Amino acid sequence: MDTTTEYNSVINYCQDLFIKKTKDYGTAWRILRLSSITDQLYIKAQRIRTLEIKKVSKVGEGIIDEYVGIINYCVIALMQLELGEDGNENLDSRWVAQQYNEKVSETRDLMFAKNHDYGEAWRDMRTSSMTDLILMKIHRVKQIEDNDGQTLVSEGLKANYQDMLNYAVFALIKLGLAEQN
Repeated sequence: MDTTTEYNSVINYCQDLFIKKTKDYGTAWRILRLSSITDQLYIKAQRIRTLEIKKVSKVGEGIIDEYVGIINYCVIALMQLELGEDGNENLDSRWVAQQYNEKVSETRDLMFAKNHDYGEAWRDMRTSSMTDLILMKIHRVKQIEDNDGQTLVSEGLKANYQDMLNYAVFALIKLGLAEQN
């Protein structure tokens, strides 16, 4: 498979789960502040790192499930950035699906631009390095949030969420999720 096919396969899996959960729970995530979403991302990435080190899960869900969660929380963060933290908490699932597609499409375009420049270096990376990079991006986001969203010379929140999303997709490709779907 090529990167486009693999990327789309992973995203289709994640989006299908996201939309099903939206039908089950509605858009309860609208209540979350960006800092809470960042903390959820931290919990998921830290759990992946712990599982990578300990090699055993005692609660059933594994690394793949957590990377899927990172992708979907990053999409939520990108939507919240645009929508703001105040406003309608009950969004139509069709509109949410459209927004999901838009956020992922923009993030995929960013990935292709970076892939062009970096020559798909991610394919030679360890998934544990991707976990560490996601954790580093989370720490950057926390610092930006602590600075009220202001940066002097660095990328902002959106770029960091997009990078985390792309690293999680790469990890899932390397873990074989694209081939399973």
